[in-house]
Amino acid sequence: MTSRKNILVAVDTSNEAKQVLESALELGRCFDAKLSLIHVVEPVVTDSSYDLINTVPLEMGDFLLEHAESFLESLKKDLAPDISSHVATGSIKGEILGYAREHEVDLIVVGSHGRHGLALLLGSTANALLHGAPCDLYVVRIKD
Repeated sequence: MTSRKNILVAVDTSNEAKQVLESALELGRCFDAKLSLIHVVEPVVTDSSYDLINTVPLEMGDFLLEHAESFLESLKKDLAPDISSHVATGSIKGEILGYAREHEVDLIVVGSHGRHGLALLLGSTANALLHGAPCDLYVVRIKD
């Protein structure tokens, strides 16, 4: 059986994050593994040359980072206060995969809504991670 000693749990800041973390905690207990949480704030890129879209002020980025850090702390407090957490800024796929490589992660846990049709063609975080992950990926089906 493959070793699962270092599990990375990638979450957004929605209510569904709790479901993902709960599933990861079960896996962590089964494998006696160390868990880490990650959330990535993806910057919004706008082109102000068209004046149709206002640029996002820098303060918004700071707000999103602070909100993510606060959310992860709250999530940990309720479910697993001893696990580490990390908030990054950049490409969601790139940051999660980079963290996984750098920290020798054995398993990445992520949630999925099981989209169909056009949403499936456009891709999802789980699908993006699948193509490039240095380790196995465990996808938690989000229950509505």
